[in-house]
Amino acid sequence: MTKGSNFWVIGGEFGSMNFHKLVEGSAQVKGPFKTRKEAEDCWREVSEENRHKAGVRFSIVEEPHRAPAA
Repeated sequence: MTKGSNFWVIGGEFGSMNFHKLVEGSAQVKGPFKTRKEAEDCWREVSEENRHKAGVRFSIVEEPHRAPAA
């Protein structure tokens, strides 16, 4: 884990099973989380809430570490 990174849970309902394009208005962003564990806990919860919807998918992403401006 990169020190100082933030983690996000992103996703929503996709228009087809190739998971390339979200249904308009369904996007969800949760976070930021300071640890991957916190993000995983959120991911499990939101995934469980939507388990009956085959076209809904969520992922955990790590925000790129940014070096302070010189």
